[in-house]
Amino acid sequence: MTAPKNGIAALHDGGRSWLASELDLAVSTCADMLRTAGVRVLATLLDNSVAWVVADRAAEKAGIVHVPLPLFFTQEQTGHALRATGADALLTPAFLPWPQATTMPCRVADTALALHRLPGAQVPMPAGTTKITFTSGTTGMPKGVCLRAATIDTVSQGVVQAMRPLQIQRHLCVLPFAVLLENVAGLCAPQMNGTTCIVLPLADVGLSGSSSFDPVRFHATVLQMQPDSLILLPQMLRLWVGYLVATQQRAPEGLKFVAVGGASVGEGLVKAACALGIPAHEGYGLSEGASVQTLNLPGADLPGSAGRALPHARLRISADGEIEVAGSLFAGYLGDTREAPPWWPTGDLGTIDPQGFLHVRGRRKNVLITSYGRNVSPEWVEGALQEAGVAVAVVFGDAQPTLGAVLWPTHAGMPDDALQAAVDAANARLPDYARVHRWVRARRPFDAASGMATANGRPQRAAIFQAHADALGPTPSPFIPSTESS
Repeated sequence: MTAPKNGIAALHDGGRSWLASELDLAVSTCADMLRTAGVRVLATLLDNSVAWVVADRAAEKAGIVHVPLPLFFTQEQTGHALRATGADALLTPAFLPWPQATTMPCRVADTALALHRLPGAQVPMPAGTTKITFTSGTTGMPKGVCLRAATIDTVSQGVVQAMRPLQIQRHLCVLPFAVLLENVAGLCAPQMNGTTCIVLPLADVGLSGSSSFDPVRFHATVLQMQPDSLILLPQMLRLWVGYLVATQQRAPEGLKFVAVGGASVGEGLVKAACALGIPAHEGYGLSEGASVQTLNLPGADLPGSAGRALPHARLRISADGEIEVAGSLFAGYLGDTREAPPWWPTGDLGTIDPQGFLHVRGRRKNVLITSYGRNVSPEWVEGALQEAGVAVAVVFGDAQPTLGAVLWPTHAGMPDDALQAAVDAANARLPDYARVHRWVRARRPFDAASGMATANGRPQRAAIFQAHADALGPTPSPFIPSTESS
């Protein structure tokens, strides 16, 4: 990653500012330590902090592969990632022991940490890999996406170019750095631009685990830190909007840009946010594209779309409607030395309108085929339900004559007749084959803690169906192969 200019307050940790020259010294010191220790693949298990930033840059400087691990990974997922990458060192807080490891205390950016040495067998990975990020979008073990430093730089430069007219001076980092979206668009790009990144522990911005978010704490921090920009997941934006409405408040006037991504946002939420002074702009990206690919921007904004392609990205739609991206792709998957193809099939369905705005219609693998032979993307129907006033909706109906849905209300006191009114309003906008004929109120929150969603808010459809199958009616699960003979 290109280092920021010396003399600029590159980071602010809530207590002090770190000049670029101070960061450079800390990076060099950490890189020397890693070289002396003979580290080949460094995994980090750290909260957002200046130490995380320094370790990330030090690994690149020392020619070491960095594996950032999210704190919300289970112990099983963390162990899988360490074994899969062949990590021979793990950097953690000083107080965190690690079984069957040789541990040495160390200091990184004035922070007491522990470097745990691991066996770390070498594993195949694409040439030039400098960072391995793990996806967490399925119920199984996460998949390692290998990235090169040049690719991350290309994406960062594209973000900088697109954002330059906004003259962002202060960016508040809200998402975990181990999540590629904040790592690239919220840290690498701002540092490349000379923007001061406000780096706080995740609890200080209201985020706990993967999906527990306190909008009261978050809003207080935004008021205190007065950032120009930040990045949110859709559910975080939804909770912030709800809090502002309930307390009759508005976002700070100095906030210039709020990027929202990771899952579908919806035109209604974007407009509700903007009405409260939150300059929300939806984007789209994927780990295999090294983070963000498209983004709505002031002057080039279409709520309900995912924006236009950023300077580093190219997009096209395949003959069967799948979004394909090129221009800033990953090196390949961990354990596979094959290069990624020039155009990557995202697995998402979508269209590009004549003005160049991308409209994401849903996941290809989620497409339902009704018993009348009609193809329905559940995300399309779910979006209509959310526009009508449902907080979160998950639609089912593969091989069935009609569709059913599991609904999560906007607030705990929302009565069933209000949910039914929302369903009726959505159905009025949908063709007959895409209308919801039966629904049930969700029995658990749609979050990672309940197992109903991934860390970035995507629904875990199989788990949701299993938890509500009895209420949805005698419908065979689309996720369980039938045991009956045909």
